Amino acid sequence: MTIAAPTSYDDIIAALRLRLGAAGILTEPDTTGRYLVDWRGAYRGAALCVARPASTEEVAFVVRSCVERGIAIVPQGGNTGLVGGGIPRSDDRAVLLSLERMNRIRAIEPLDFTLTAEAGCVLQAIQRAADGADRFFPLSLAAEGSCQIGGNLSTNAGGIQVLRYGMARDLVLGLEVVLADGTIWDGLNGLRKDNTGYDLKQLFIGSEGTLGIITAAVLKLFPRPRSIETAFAAVRDPAAAIELLSRMRGGTGDAVTAFELIDRGILDLVFANVPGNADPLGERHGWYVLTEAFGADDGDALRRAFETVLEQAMEDGLVLDAALARSGTQRQAFWKIREDMADAQKHEGVPIRHDIAVPVSRVPEFLDRAIPACRAALAGVRIVAFGHAGDGNVHFNLLPPKAGDPKIFQNEIARMNRVVHDIVVAMGGSISAEHGIGRLRRDELAHYKPPAAMALMRTLKQALDPRNLLNPGKIV
Repeated sequence: MTIAAPTSYDDIIAALRLRLGAAGILTEPDTTGRYLVDWRGAYRGAALCVARPASTEEVAFVVRSCVERGIAIVPQGGNTGLVGGGIPRSDDRAVLLSLERMNRIRAIEPLDFTLTAEAGCVLQAIQRAADGADRFFPLSLAAEGSCQIGGNLSTNAGGIQVLRYGMARDLVLGLEVVLADGTIWDGLNGLRKDNTGYDLKQLFIGSEGTLGIITAAVLKLFPRPRSIETAFAAVRDPAAAIELLSRMRGGTGDAVTAFELIDRGILDLVFANVPGNADPLGERHGWYVLTEAFGADDGDALRRAFETVLEQAMEDGLVLDAALARSGTQRQAFWKIREDMADAQKHEGVPIRHDIAVPVSRVPEFLDRAIPACRAALAGVRIVAFGHAGDGNVHFNLLPPKAGDPKIFQNEIARMNRVVHDIVVAMGGSISAEHGIGRLRRDELAHYKPPAAMALMRTLKQALDPRNLLNPGKIV
């Protein structure tokens, strides 16, 4: 799909500055640079300017102004994505639209268990606002201190608590969206039941800004947990981890909120490359899990259930060693290890990342097949595997050999992607579990997605954005 040729963009900056004010338009390289490169440095782009609207009406004005001139619009949240979805291509002559000034929490309704937030609200601010109302917003990921809820929804973010609370799309009751022609669709209702036709909000969640620009959302809140139990445990192997997950869910009354599978390789990188981390266990093991459960009361019933499951698993040889968090500080130390895994890899060269999902029961099989396949395909490759095994999501990353030319390694991206993704698809899995498609996975999506599904996606794109001006070059 190609972008319609622009009729004129000579006056676009002047028009946007007049409406948005000086703070709403950035044009100089020293102010626009941070918006035009992703946090990994893998994608760089160019833009006519960075527009920073402060209201939904201003977003609509930016879109209408661009559409009138045939100029592409690239929406961007906190720019924490991993697939280049919020970075314009260098040849698009686009306006980058940052939602960062739209950062108000419009309403909290404790009795309805809802919170209405603008797209530029930082995820952590939403979590804290919910906590202040004695409520809980469960979406949680490593970038929560800088990612924005609009970006989270447009990519259908996952994170550590999908097991119990679901993906981002499961946490939304209503949306406000600016469409490709500048029309504002107000779907901000907090109804739990609304069966009046198509569920329009789901068109925009996960669409990465290619069908419309999310400007606000009504989010589901939950009762705030009164007790939290966290354990860092060494397990015999991935199969033992999945058996432990089953026992944990049954033994705690399905109170498990997070279940992370971690291999020793990524732990070693965290301890070597990111200060402030220490091994929770005394001896080295090959595989670990970091698991957590939430309770509805502040008694010790959850702890007893949690410990009982772990003790029995140790007797049965599934768990080799375990440390339970005895304080909030220790819990934070466990989770810091997990959160630092992305940064730890930066020191080892640019990895070939895979964000895959298979049925939970088949996670061990995937690892048994993919690890030897990658080692056979690329001599000296280093493999780290970790992620949300509780929902079947594994971050399976390939690091360059210790000795070798990094450029040669990067030339292997397409071939190694095919090695991994062929296995995933043969197992009925997904090549993108939670990071999205963006620029990184667009061609692979077309290769692996059934033709009928791709045709439906292109039909939707054509219907909602016929001139292909919303985030062109992403997904389809």
